[in-house]
Order: sequence, then C-alpha cells, then structure tokens
Amino acid sequence: MIRDVYPYFLANEAVYANTDLEITDKYTGQVAARMAQADAKTIDAAIEAAVQSQHAFAEFRPYQRKAVLDHCVTRFRERFEEMAYALCIEAGKPIKDARGEVSRLIDTFQVASEEAVRIDGEVMNLEISARAKGYRGFWKRVPIGPCSLISPFNFPLNLAAHKIAPAIAAGCPFVMKPASRTPIGAIIIGEVLAETDLPKGTFSILPCHRDGADLFTTDERFKLLSFTGSPSVGWDLKARAGKKKVVLELGGNAACVVDANQGHRLDHIAERIVFGAYYQSGQSCISVQRIYIHASLYEALRAKLVERVSALVHGDPRKEDTFIGPMISEGEAKRLHGWVERARASGASILTGGSREGAMLRATLIENAGPELEVSCMEAFGPVAVIAPFEDFEEVLGRINDSTFGLQAGIFTDSMSKAMRAWDVLEVGGVVIGDVPSWRVDNMPYGGVKDSGLGREGVRYAIEDMTEIRLLVVKDP
Repeated sequence: MIRDVYPYFLANEAVYANTDLEITDKYTGQVAARMAQADAKTIDAAIEAAVQSQHAFAEFRPYQRKAVLDHCVTRFRERFEEMAYALCIEAGKPIKDARGEVSRLIDTFQVASEEAVRIDGEVMNLEISARAKGYRGFWKRVPIGPCSLISPFNFPLNLAAHKIAPAIAAGCPFVMKPASRTPIGAIIIGEVLAETDLPKGTFSILPCHRDGADLFTTDERFKLLSFTGSPSVGWDLKARAGKKKVVLELGGNAACVVDANQGHRLDHIAERIVFGAYYQSGQSCISVQRIYIHASLYEALRAKLVERVSALVHGDPRKEDTFIGPMISEGEAKRLHGWVERARASGASILTGGSREGAMLRATLIENAGPELEVSCMEAFGPVAVIAPFEDFEEVLGRINDSTFGLQAGIFTDSMSKAMRAWDVLEVGGVVIGDVPSWRVDNMPYGGVKDSGLGREGVRYAIEDMTEIRLLVVKDP
C-alpha cells in the first residue's frame, strides 16, 4: 500500500522531478519509498503560481470551495486504509492511532466544508454621534492572499489538514512544506486536490529539507505564515518572517490534576491518563507530561498507573495490539532517554520503563523528579510522564503555571467552583474538565500562550487568520 515513488505537487500538478528524498519505515529503519524533493527554484515557481492564482481563487464561489472540500471527504473515506497504513510506516504510528488520525482528517475537511459557506460579515450602525448621521457601515471577510504552510511530523495528515482545509475554505492559494520525514500523507491530500477544479496554481505541496526552505519564511509574496513545530524553530521563523502575519502552534508541557473528590473513579482516570500520556508514543504537544494527584489518592492512583503503563504493548506499529511504537528517530529516542537517565541520577524514581532499544523507548513513569529537570520543565515529546502529590488546589494551579509553556491543561474534579477557578487562573490556551489535556476535536479553538505559540487552529479560527476585514461605508444621498 506504499508506492515506491511519490511526486511533489507544483501548481496543482504532480511532478516526478527526482527521487532524492528517502522515506524510511520508522520501525525497521529501512527505506520504504522515495519522493521528489523541491529546490529553491521550484519553491519560487510555486510562490509565483500562488500569486498569479489569487484573483481567480478569490472569485471561486463559496459553493465551489465547499464542493472541493466535499470531494476530499469522499475520497479520503475511499482511501482510508491506504492513508492509515502510510502513516503507520512513515511516522511509526500504531495502526489504531493512524486510523484515528485519518478519521480526524475527514472531520477537519468536513468542518471546513461547512464553514466555507458561512464566512459572514456584519451591518454596522455607524450613527454613534451626530456627525455620523446618514452613514451606514458594512464589513466582510476577504482572502488574505498566498499562504505559506509548514506542517510537522507527528500528525502528518491532520495538522496538514488544519492548514490546507481552512485555506481552501477562505479562498487563499497556498504552498505547503510537509515534514521531510513524513511527507506521504500531505502528498496524498495533493493527489485528491488535483482531481478537483481548483484554479491553476492554487496549491503546491513541496517536500524539501529545512536548509533549502527559507523562501517559505522570508518571501514577501506570502501574506501569512502558518507553522506547527518546535518552539525554537517557530520563534526563529517569526523573527525572520518580515511583514506577513504569523500563526504558530508550538510545544507544550501539559499538566493533569486529579482532585481529592475523584476517589470513586480512579480506574477511569488511570485509563485516561495512560492514554493521554502515551498515545502515539507520547509524540503530541498536548501529551500528558505532568500528573498532579491529591495526596489522599496518590498511593492508590500511583499503583494503578504503574500497573497500566507496565502492561502497554510495545513493538511493530502494524500490529493491532501495539500501543507504543518507535519514536520518529533513534536520535530523538536517545535525547529523551538521556533526560530519563539524568532524572534517575538526580534521585528521581523510575517507577516503570526507562530503557531504550534503537528508536523504541519504553513507556516511562517517573516519581520525585525535581521541577528543574528536563522531564519536568521541558517538552518530552515522547512516552515519558512524571507524577507528584499535592495538598492544596490553589497551589497546584500555580505549579501548572510555573512553565514556559501554556497549551492545554486537564482537571479531574467534581467541583464547579474549582473548574471555573482553573479556567480563570491557568495560563493556557484551553482547560479540559473531567478529562486529559490531550483531548481535542477539530472545530474547537486550539492553540497556546507563552512559548506554546500565537493564534488558534480549529477551522473557523484559522479562517479568521486567513482573511482580512474589508469595510464599506455608505453615506445616504
């Protein structure tokens, strides 16, 4: 189900320019496919094609944009297993997680289809004083123009979809750079888009290495840069982006709190925390990393977590019962394993896991990790979580805020006052009550504060970033 060779897409057309980019099977380490790789000349041509297409695409009516997105939904359903298997190979994602991501891809395009025909404006009352008598106001949203889209390796389908689908709904031509380690999913999206009647030049999808991709950031013909990835890269891109609008969805260090009133549902909470911390091998920016448990429940929930984490099935992501697959590379596994070993050396207890073989890192749960340790204060982006007890709810909210990140937090509590207090106090983009911070659906506003980024994904909110407000004032005769 993986082809030997894939093209890139330049101005809506598949181009088999070369086979320079090797796509590896992340479990075996073997080359699984080869792909055309774009150079600076190709990227420049794609940007110019987007510029030339912007007026035609702006005239592409909302019902036509909706029809394109509906076609994508239909074709993604038809190619469901192909796309899931490609994810399993190129990202090392366990097959159940891969199928879940394809489902979310479909959800995202479905939401974009619905939003494409309801990008509305307002009639404004301008008569706020005598000098405005007889003036009427109206505003509408218009496409911002060509967009530069850069997607990450961990959700190669759905995080690409969260950029592509809103751009189509808004009428913005785009050039996408998918992650060079996991580009197949984005190319399959391109194959489906190429079946539609999108205006010539509307889209290009160009895998390329980071050192050859400066035009995605610096070229002034782009009116928006949307980047999802690491904080260090994202903030550097913002600094070099010039006058264009920048949207960043960056890293996290997500915390989850279990309040004292949750003793009646510890089995459910343990199940949810294990899922939130270790699904797709922890390679999610809202993966549960810090777990705070009320002291009265600590020993009981600690034992349940250790039991469940120890029982997780590691191995070949193609197998239906695998929960933990390889990390994206052996280098990333070595990096995180080094953090675990430094925690161990500092006096932290490794309750389960902690070992590594190649790119496979055992699901790891750590106790007594100081707040200054990397496993506590930085983004693990792998199957590692730390647990600690707390006594005072207000104090634990402060511990959550004591982070350079602010993406999402999860609070298990039956107290409405505590839930509202967390929503008021926590310096994050989203608070999830009754579940883990890893929970997300694709129409909600999603993004963070502090080092976690700028702006919001979720189709409606991305469309707002991809459009400008244009005002009309009419004076009565």
